[in-house]
Amino acid sequence: MERYYKLPNTPLISIVTPSYNHSEFIEETIESVLSQDYPEIEYIVIDGGSTDNTIGILKKYEGKIKWVSEKDRGQSDAINKGFRMAKGGIFAWLNSDDIYIKGAVSKAAALLNANPDVDMIYGKAMFCNESGKIIGDYNPPEIFDYKMLAVSNSICQPSTFFRRDAFFAAGGIDLTLHYLMDHDLWMKMAKRFKIAYLPEFLSIYRLHTESKTVSDIHGLKRNRESINIRMIHYGWAPANHVYSYCYYLVKNKIPSYLAKFRFLIIFITLLISPVEYVRLNKGIRLDDIKMINLLNIKKLFFKGWELKDLMK
Repeated sequence: MERYYKLPNTPLISIVTPSYNHSEFIEETIESVLSQDYPEIEYIVIDGGSTDNTIGILKKYEGKIKWVSEKDRGQSDAINKGFRMAKGGIFAWLNSDDIYIKGAVSKAAALLNANPDVDMIYGKAMFCNESGKIIGDYNPPEIFDYKMLAVSNSICQPSTFFRRDAFFAAGGIDLTLHYLMDHDLWMKMAKRFKIAYLPEFLSIYRLHTESKTVSDIHGLKRNRESINIRMIHYGWAPANHVYSYCYYLVKNKIPSYLAKFRFLIIFITLLISPVEYVRLNKGIRLDDIKMINLLNIKKLFFKGWELKDLMK
């Protein structure tokens, strides 16, 4: 592991933070970037015209960060805008409610420097709640496999770093996506470039009730988008993603007084999701049959299978 920390050079790394009305979190995000020990960081905050105290916080860091605040077309547009402004040879983005762990940027840069054939790296992440308490962690697969991106959202976005040329060659962020724009980017990049794992905790991913990742309000659209990008890249809607979509479909359709009964939602979902799965895939795939095991069944009925379950 020591080889990761000996930097042969220090290329400029551009980090972009898309922001909108996250004044309660963004200062901690900014501090986590500015306190990194890597000497060559360009930090850009693209704010969508926040109406809370975000602008006042950004003004405190004049001269230390670059920032703009103007109406945009959402998070995907803000990320693309930031990277178009960026001058670094290595890119990363850190959402305005997430945090870098100390030394994260140096570790990522060292691995990319030591492996010029690698265009993107991903590391481990911790999960924290709204108040910053660590509530779990995420250890991604150590060996990258393109197919793993179809089955699971196996790369945690704030723990990724990638080369500028690879980002633009892959077409950047798809502006039509609002939830899984990061996973769509990984899929596009994985088709053309080498991706490697860095066995280090690089970031803290914040889970809170307003987050698009965990909010029930966004659940149906998020899971519909998840299926769509997998159909585009793989021609396959994996059973677990079809189940997730149908789960939120049922939850949104049944009367509110019944929606509190989770086992009822699961039962109805199990009835309709096989029909939706066959409709989408025109048959049954062996990969999906292999996912039927005791561990996944326990997650389904007892442990919970979504990130928001860590918040309970």
